[in-house]
Amino acid sequence: MTSPPFPGLSTAFIGQATSSFADFLGALGHDPSDRLRSLAASSTDAHLSVPHGTTIVALATADGMVMAGDRRATMGNVIAQRDIEKVFEADEHSVVGIAGAAGLAVELVRLFCVELEHYEKIEGVPLTLDGKANRLASLLRNNLGLAMQGLAVVPLFGGFDLHQDRGRIFSYDVTGGRYEERDHYAVGSGSTFARGSLKKLYRSGMSTNDAVTTSIEALYDAADDDSATGGPDMARRIFPVVATVDRDGVRMWSEDDVEAVVDRVVRARMSAPDGPVADLPGGQA
Repeated sequence: MTSPPFPGLSTAFIGQATSSFADFLGALGHDPSDRLRSLAASSTDAHLSVPHGTTIVALATADGMVMAGDRRATMGNVIAQRDIEKVFEADEHSVVGIAGAAGLAVELVRLFCVELEHYEKIEGVPLTLDGKANRLASLLRNNLGLAMQGLAVVPLFGGFDLHQDRGRIFSYDVTGGRYEERDHYAVGSGSTFARGSLKKLYRSGMSTNDAVTTSIEALYDAADDDSATGGPDMARRIFPVVATVDRDGVRMWSEDDVEAVVDRVVRARMSAPDGPVADLPGGQA
C-alpha cells in the first residue's frame, strides 16, 4: 500500500483546484465570512452600533489615477474616530478605498490583498486589473447577508492597467455589482457633494498633482455639507489619505506632502469659502 506523499496534510493543500485564497480557506472548513457573520449576529442594532467610514474619491489622470479619503468614522451622531485610514494599497498597481461598516470593510480589504498575493504565488503572474476588480466583487457578494442586516461595505477600487496603459476606476454596490467609472467617482455619505465638486473641477488628462489638489477640494466640499465627512484638522494635523498609481506602481503620499496641498487649499478657502469656480467663456463673471 502506497503512503500519501504528504502525510498529515489536508487534501486541500495538495489538490488545490482554485487560485482563490477564500475558496482555499473554505475547503479547509474556515469560511472567511464566518467571523463577520458572528459580528452581525451579536448585535441587534448593527447598523447603528459599529463605526462607519465615509467619503472616498477617485480620479483618472494623464499618468494613471488618484484616490483619496477623509479620516472620520462615525457611529450614529457621534464621531467614533478622527484618524481612520480608508485608502489602502491592494498590490503593486492598485488601491482600494472603503466606505460603510468600518471593521468589516478593513477585514474585507485584508482578505482581498491576500487574494491577490495568493493568486500571483499560485499562478506565477499577477491578476489583470479586470480580474482584481472581479475578485473584489466576488468577496462582496459573499457578504450580501451582512449587508441586508445593515452592515454594508461599499468599496472603490482603482489602479493602473498595464495592458491598456491607463488608470481605471471601479465602483460597486452591496450585492457585488461591479461598474467601471469614467474619469472620476466618489462613494460614502459625502459622495453627493464630492461628485458635484468633481464635476466642476475635473479636467480630462489632468496631471497627478492637479488631481491630488482636486481630490482635496472635493473632500473639503463634502465635509462642508456632510457631517459624517471629516475636513482637514489643522490643529491635530489629520489630513486625508492620498494614493497615486501609475506605470511605476502605487505611491502612498506622506503626511508632509499631503499637508502642503491641504495648506494651499485651506488658505485659498479663507478668501473664497465656496472654493474655486469654473472660468466662463468671454471672461463673464
